Formats: sequence, C-alpha cells, structure tokens
Amino acid sequence: MRSLFHLARQTAPPSAVVAGLIAVLVGTASSAAVVFTAARAAGASTDELASWMLALGVGLGLTSVGLSLRYRTPVVTAWSTPGAAVLATGLLGATMAQAVGAFLVSAALITISGLTGWFERVMDRIPVALTAGLLAGILVRFGTGLFSAMHDSFGTVFPMFAVYLVCRRWWPGYAVVAALATGAVAAWSSGSIHLENVDLAIAAPVFTAPEFSWQVIVGAGLPLFVVTMASQNLAGVAVLRNDGYQVPVSPLVGWTGATNLLLAPFGCFGLNLAAITAAICTGPQAHEDRDRRFLAGVWAGVFFLFIGVFGGTVASLLIALPKALIAGIAGLGLLNTIINSLSSALADEDWRESAAVTFLATASGVTLLGIGSAFWGLLAGVLTALVIRSPRKASVAEPTAEPTAEPTVEAATAEWETRKA
Repeated sequence: MRSLFHLARQTAPPSAVVAGLIAVLVGTASSAAVVFTAARAAGASTDELASWMLALGVGLGLTSVGLSLRYRTPVVTAWSTPGAAVLATGLLGATMAQAVGAFLVSAALITISGLTGWFERVMDRIPVALTAGLLAGILVRFGTGLFSAMHDSFGTVFPMFAVYLVCRRWWPGYAVVAALATGAVAAWSSGSIHLENVDLAIAAPVFTAPEFSWQVIVGAGLPLFVVTMASQNLAGVAVLRNDGYQVPVSPLVGWTGATNLLLAPFGCFGLNLAAITAAICTGPQAHEDRDRRFLAGVWAGVFFLFIGVFGGTVASLLIALPKALIAGIAGLGLLNTIINSLSSALADEDWRESAAVTFLATASGVTLLGIGSAFWGLLAGVLTALVIRSPRKASVAEPTAEPTAEPTVEAATAEWETRKA
C-alpha cells in the first residue's frame, strides 16, 4: 500500500496535476467559442463540431504527453486561437472540404519549418531580454484580469486571492490548488455554476476529404500558417527559454506540424506550442523541483485527451463555469511567471529599453494584417535595439593602459636609497 502511495506521489504530484488541469481549463475556456465560430463559418454540422474538438483534443494530448516525456520538459501544446479567429472570417462561404485543404497546407508548411530548422535559427538570435518582455506582455492581461474579475465578482475572486496569499506565506506549493478549491466552493455557494445544462456526450470522428481551392488557401490557409508561427510558436519558445528550458525547437515545431497534418481531415486546424497555458506548467507553482515539472505537461496532455473524447460536452461545460472563476485562477497561476519575466526583461541594462518597448507593444494587444501583438511587439523591440544600440568600434577606441600597482614600502625605501647614492 505504501509503495502504491509513493508511486502516485511520484507520477501525480498534486501541484503538477492541478497545474495541468488549470492549463487545459484556461486554454479551452478562453478560446473554445472562437473555434466553434470558425467551424460554423465553414458550415460545420453538430457532429463535425464534435469531431473538431475530438481531433484537437487528441492532437494536443498526444503532443503534450509525448514531447514532455521525450524531453523531460513541460512542453504544452495548444490550438491556434489567433488562427481560429482568422478562420472565422477566412472560411466564410467555403465548404468543409475546402477548409480541410487549407488546414493541410498550413500544417505542411509548419512541418517544413520544423524539419528545415529555419525557425530555430531565428529564435537563437533573439536576446533573452526581448523574449522575456514578449512573454510578460502576453501574460500581463491575465494578471490584470484577476483584479478586473474581482471587481465584477468580488464574492468569488477575493476569497481566492486571500487564500492564495495565506498559503504563499506558509504552504507555497499548494497556494494555487487551495485558491482553485476556494473559488469553486464560492462559485457553487453563490449559484454561479449551472451543471444542470451539461450533457455528457462522446465525440466521434468525421472524416472529410480535402479539396484544394487556391482562394481558400490564400484567404485562410496561408494566414493560418503565418499567425500560428508568428503569434503562437514564437511566444511558446519564449516561455520555455524564459524558464531556462533549452529544448531543441525544430523537433517541437516539426512534431506539432506532423500531428496537425495527420488529424486535419477530422477538423484539427492548427496545433502549436502553447504560451499562456505553458507558463502555468513551467513555473514553480507546477512543482518545487524544476526537473519534475514535465509531469505538469504530461497531465495537461491527459486532460486534453479527455477534452477530445468528450468534445460534445465541452461547450455546455464551459457555459456552466463562471468566467470570474477562470479569470481568477489564471491570474493567480501566472503571477510568479509574470514576476520572473519582468525581472529577466529588465535585468540587463543594455537591453532594458528594447525589452520595455517589446513588453508595452505586446501588452497593447494590437493586431495588424491578421497577426497578433506577439509578433509586432518583438518586431518593435528589435527595431528599438537596432536604432538605439550603436555598434562598438573597438578599432577606434584608445587602448586602455594597464593599471599601475601601488608601490610597497620596501620598494619605496629601496628607490630612496638608490637616489641618495
């Protein structure tokens, strides 16, 4: 019995399990409606909607579990939320077959990006301060969302915040867990959770043969590829590197693209490295031991598999949970990551102004040409660095003289005796 308990603690530490659960909860609750809107734009039926959730859940589950175990790193994947927003307009008037054709083109380009390694070469040339500023800019709205939710639902969110602070003082490893439990009890007590409308339904795969329409590929497939790489994978790599996980980027991108390619005919429109949800699993709230945080990524994958299998119930369940509960636990779960990101961004004085510009531009949420603020924030930071950081011209600089050592008493005395002689 004791050995079973020890095995459970090793494979399912409470903090890692809860971090994985929160990551999935935040990831699906914040963007499932966008996915449904994109599917409806392509004229998806109810069964096809469920198939989309099944394909996305299975894809996210397999990649999160497999890559986390392979690299012993909390690698969490996600569907492309900006990509879904692009599809919501780009697929209007298209058929499901044409939509699947666009998915396949985007997935093939992502796979090629991973196999050739060009994306990793670009990432290797980006300073840590800028990626940290990028990550902080992405996450800051979740931190402010904690207090916005407190303003709207004080009875639910403030008890979560109070319990979090108390636990941070005495039981820091369980602060987020206790806050989640407190919020759930408060929401249940106030009648904010309505489980009577939740229907349990298992999703079934629906295969759609692709049809390649150049209009749909140009209007939806290529923009989906661009925003997935620029807004999602870029930020996902920044999360891992900001927390010190130097994982080879090309295999991660390549595997997400290949999995996307395989599941596209069933509705898997875009898989990528997660940023916001990954940050929940890479920080100390996931596990005190940094080398054991990969378990949070594994458990996130397990929960994603459940999301996929029960894809038909996802929409009704998300409607049942109050938005304040989701916003509150997301803000608390990401608090440490926001602190660490800001510290890294501003630590190096040479890059401080560029990192600040990256942070502010990313936090603004600006979207241009269908590309999210993560790309534009990084571009603004790089441009700032190019303008204000003048190259050092070592050839012009005067050579620095070696410092003269202070004379010792014995040497001064010997010199005096020599001069007298």
